[in-house]
Amino acid sequence: MTDFFAMHGYGAYIWTAYGVFFVVLLADALAPLRQRRRTLAELRGRLQREAARDTLSKSALPRSGS
Repeated sequence: MTDFFAMHGYGAYIWTAYGVFFVVLLADALAPLRQRRRTLAELRGRLQREAARDTLSKSALPRSGS
């Protein structure tokens, strides 16, 4: 078993390569999820600001009396 992990003297290189590969693979899988969450939060903020601005502008308009 130790021979398997040592890989005839190349184990440090091979296992480091596998480690880097899986870290990059994980980062590549998580990046779109983070971007989606960031984009949704930005859109949510824009919609809230727009709704607040519309509320303020409607309350600032003079009302015609009947």
